[in-house]
This record gives sequence, structure tokens and C-alpha cells, in this order.
Amino acid sequence: MYFSANNLTGGYGGVNIIEDCSFKVNLGEIVSILGPNGAGKSTAMKAMLGILSLNSGDVLLNGQDITKIKTQDRIKLGISFVPQIKNIFTELSVKENLEMGAFLFDENIDNKIDEMFTLFPILKEKRNQIAGELSGGQRQQVAIARALMTNPKVLMLDEPTAGVSPVIMEELFQHILNIKKQNIAVLMVEQNARQALEISDRGYILVTGKNAYEGKGDYLLKDKEIRKAFLGG
Repeated sequence: MYFSANNLTGGYGGVNIIEDCSFKVNLGEIVSILGPNGAGKSTAMKAMLGILSLNSGDVLLNGQDITKIKTQDRIKLGISFVPQIKNIFTELSVKENLEMGAFLFDENIDNKIDEMFTLFPILKEKRNQIAGELSGGQRQQVAIARALMTNPKVLMLDEPTAGVSPVIMEELFQHILNIKKQNIAVLMVEQNARQALEISDRGYILVTGKNAYEGKGDYLLKDKEIRKAFLGG
């Protein structure tokens, strides 16, 4: 697997939020981390990004142990992260947000911005608009596009469809599918479990900070026990 986390245990203030959690995602794959509120989903993602110190476990990127590498250095190695909130510069234009995302990109960024406008057509139309004036769904597109400006091989998304309508959620998931086609490994935390599994190659379900279920997306969708407990019947 291109990106993997093995037996992660850690938390805050001496209290473990996640225990022995493991996740794997390959290039050109979408993997979802699901579970009820407080299950440790976002904590697990922060641990993989290096924001949270681990008590045990390791994180590997393309065979390299990055467990002790700082967050900014993980980004340089090809990991990009879109947090759930405060994920854009609201006072800057759409184009300026993309430019800010290219802080590690040494080449001419105009071509990369054009790529983002192709991937997210509405952003081309809104390129000179202040990002804070955009709708929630459009803001999320800006956030994801900005994360892609560094040419990551791994894209980590924390609740990418939080607070948007079902129509916008479907649109955002379609964008994520298009990102997968670029041979990028996509790892996302999601509350909209059923819809996330429909586009996911594989999924992990956490319960009280531990791996409770894992498997291919369609398998988890068909499992009666999982449907009843986590997918609304």
C-alpha cells in the first residue's frame, strides 16, 4: 500500500482517543473512515498527518517510515490535508487561494491553476471573487483545489461534505471521484456514511477509537449489521 497507518494509539492529555487503529490506501483509491460522533475519526487522521503525537504505532508513505517526521515535511513528501473548518483564506479571491496553495511549487503555477479550473469549472467562473462570498459547496471546492496545488500523491479530507445539501454533496463526491482518476490516494473522514461508501473502494468503521469493521465499500453497504448500526437501516 502506498500510504498506511499501523496500530496507531494516541490522544490528548494522557487519554488515548484511538487504540491500535490501522488504515491503508493505495494510489488511485478512495478509502473512507466512518463511525459515530466521538469515534476518533478526525483524531486518527490528525495522527496520520503528524498533528497528534502517538504513544505507539507507525505511519508509512511509499515504504518510508514517516512516523517521526513533522507535519510540514510530510506535506513536502506528497501528503495534502483539507480540514473541516478554516480551510480557505476567506479574504482572498479564489485565484489567490490557489496561488497560496502552491507555496511548495517551484515551477510556473499558471498551468496548475488551469488544471484546477478544468477540474472545478465553477472556480474558473468565480476566479476573481472573494472566497468568503462563495457558497459552502464552492468553498469546499476551493479548499480541495488549493490542497491539490502541491501535486500531492495522498489527499486527506476531513468531512468534505459537512453542512452542504444532498445535491452539493453528490457534486463534491463526483469531484472526489475525478481526483481518484488522477492516480491520487484519497483518504476521507465522512459522516455521510452510505454515500461515502458508494464511491469508496474500501472503508473502515471506528467505534470508541478502535477498528470495528473494514472491507470493500460494496461489502460494507450490504452487511445487514452495519446497515442497521451505521447506515440507517
